[in-house]
Amino acid sequence: MTIRVALPGAEIGWRRAWLQPAQADALMQALLAQVQWQVHRIRMFGRRVDSPRLSSWIGDPEASYRYSGTRFSPQPWLDVLQPVRKRLEDETDHRFNSVLVNRYRSGRDAMGWHSDDEPELGAQPLIASVSLGARRRFAFKHRDDAGVTQTLELGHGDLLLMGGTTQRHYKHAVPRTARPVGERINLTFRHIALRVTGAGAPLSV
Repeated sequence: MTIRVALPGAEIGWRRAWLQPAQADALMQALLAQVQWQVHRIRMFGRRVDSPRLSSWIGDPEASYRYSGTRFSPQPWLDVLQPVRKRLEDETDHRFNSVLVNRYRSGRDAMGWHSDDEPELGAQPLIASVSLGARRRFAFKHRDDAGVTQTLELGHGDLLLMGGTTQRHYKHAVPRTARPVGERINLTFRHIALRVTGAGAPLSV
């Protein structure tokens, strides 16, 4: 069952346990072992710092992106990700040619406020986000009205779909937490356009 998240100007669907526990367990263990994890360098307040998580960009050969002055080429698709990609494409009738894999090793790892609104993603991108491992807070806030917020607790195997004008109107984040939490892996499937006028803007990671 899809839960519609009620935020004005957004199209957000939340499917709990989209992956059954055994499927989610197997996928997480495979990703921990097979992904070529990296620490991405990001620009904050005019200086370059290490991002507070491990990441990997995976996708079709043409799905490269430019971020903080550097162009990144995707790692090849892992076999374990192909069934997830196909199921998402079948269920959403949308093509995904890339996935950003983020690994949160503890509550100290986080994702700052951002929108996935780069030109390469198109005007109304569909972002399909699959969560694995420890439950973490996923927060939304309106870009122009700080009083419009929503926080979800995404669990093992959950799927979050963000479409329509969600990225235009909202930022989202995975906040740090002081409470003890285990590892979490998040997969955000996207479609990178091959030709975009004015392309080359950073892709949020």
